[in-house]
Amino acid sequence: MTTRNFLDKTVQTLKRTKYVLLIICSLCYTLSCSLDYNPVDTYSDVTEGTESGAADSAKVVFKDKAAVENQRQVILNKLRDGQEHWYLDMLLLADSHADNAYAGSPNSETTPFEVNSIEGSNTNLYRDWNGHMGNVAAANLLICNIDSVSDPALTAAEKRQFKAEAKIFRAMVYFDMVRIWGNVPLVTTVAGDILAETIEDVYTEYFPPQTDEKTVYEQIEKDLLEALPDAPDSNPADKTLLTKSVARALLAKVYAEKPLRNYDNVIRYCDELAADGFDLIPDFGDLFGVVLADPSLPPGQDNRAVNAKARNTKETILEAQFSPGNANWVTWMFGRPLEDWTFYFEWAKWITPSRDLTKAFRSEQGDKRLDESVVYYSCGWNIYYPADSYAFMYKCRSAYNSIIKFRFADILLLKAEALIMKGDLQSAAAIINRTRNRAGLGSLPASATASQKALLDAYLKERRLELAFEGQRWFDLVRLDKVEEVLNSLKDEGRPALIYPYDANSYKLPIPQAVMDQNPNLVQNPGY
Repeated sequence: MTTRNFLDKTVQTLKRTKYVLLIICSLCYTLSCSLDYNPVDTYSDVTEGTESGAADSAKVVFKDKAAVENQRQVILNKLRDGQEHWYLDMLLLADSHADNAYAGSPNSETTPFEVNSIEGSNTNLYRDWNGHMGNVAAANLLICNIDSVSDPALTAAEKRQFKAEAKIFRAMVYFDMVRIWGNVPLVTTVAGDILAETIEDVYTEYFPPQTDEKTVYEQIEKDLLEALPDAPDSNPADKTLLTKSVARALLAKVYAEKPLRNYDNVIRYCDELAADGFDLIPDFGDLFGVVLADPSLPPGQDNRAVNAKARNTKETILEAQFSPGNANWVTWMFGRPLEDWTFYFEWAKWITPSRDLTKAFRSEQGDKRLDESVVYYSCGWNIYYPADSYAFMYKCRSAYNSIIKFRFADILLLKAEALIMKGDLQSAAAIINRTRNRAGLGSLPASATASQKALLDAYLKERRLELAFEGQRWFDLVRLDKVEEVLNSLKDEGRPALIYPYDANSYKLPIPQAVMDQNPNLVQNPGY
């Protein structure tokens, strides 16, 4: 075969790959929207702009300000539209793969998280990878092309703001990816056209190799620091926006992780969030509560929700909001949807609260968070509990509840972690006591502050109770190297036996095999 024929054949293969990738992305988007009550009509980057056929001609991606604003809205909508991979599956990983919950609905996709037998063939992981990479692509499209928009109606300040928002979003997506998989492809450009002359340049754009974990964290840090000056200020009336405060919250979380660990920066960005006006709200239940049709009746008596109790509180930093007429579907997966008492309540639900978690709650007598986190109903199955008193996750209890991505209690407790590691046990204990006191508990006993180890144990328990079913527990154990200690010694009569004990290879999940098959430049994580 001649060199020219080889190049032509390879070009055709890559062109087919490009079309296949577009089809896959479209299918993933369609599947995610099909489960929403009212899918939002979104702009398509495939059809925007014009392009001449010449290889060296400039491509017009956004023809005017309206097109840019449409793409910005696409990014903002992704917190609402992508509930499977950033919320539903994140809870499966963070709570069921840890000790907070059982899988809930045992099957080949959920049970492996419960018994530590996850493989690359898991279709949830494949869905998650595609969802995250699709989100990265949406952010890159705006970041890489906004400066070339010539419409005078789009001001330089608006360009900087929209690019900053897209960088915050890209950083948020990569933060989830790098914690799940470690080394992942770091894509910060938009792939060019596939031509014989450009094949060597674009090959790795369509089949990117993995980047080491530390470098991915450094890109996350870079995106957030570059975004801070131009991102909008926090809006107390709208917590769905990608603001300076979102960047600060994410920076605090990034600096708590091992690759870029800097406890002074964790403290700094927590304090900056407090200066932005964030604080704990007085009533923990307002974060997850609902307005009932008959306030005189308690939940549990077929009393339907008519709205969320609160949105845009001073504690929430970023949330996906839903309302009557524009509701979420994910509540179907966790229990009884309080806005429609019997709707989709005939099959076993995901993320069933574990006995070990409820035992931890009850060891703190009077903890108000238990009743806001776990509820018991009668149901038609008895997989983990008797059917007449079955436990359900309760933090997303109606289709009108906001799904909270970041809230101040999480960041405030990370400040306590930083203070513990710096040896300031009294200041750390004072923070932990703030969330305990709000929950109706007394301050920590003297025994809990007697040593760094004792306070760290009390701190981990407090994060577990405060943030149950918010996608934190697994990552807390990983961050503090507690996975083997906690999970291999777990005694919970409701949980099936582990298939494999947790070890150093358990800290990262397998790269989806279907992704490995598509991209020969990827290397599987150790242990899979």
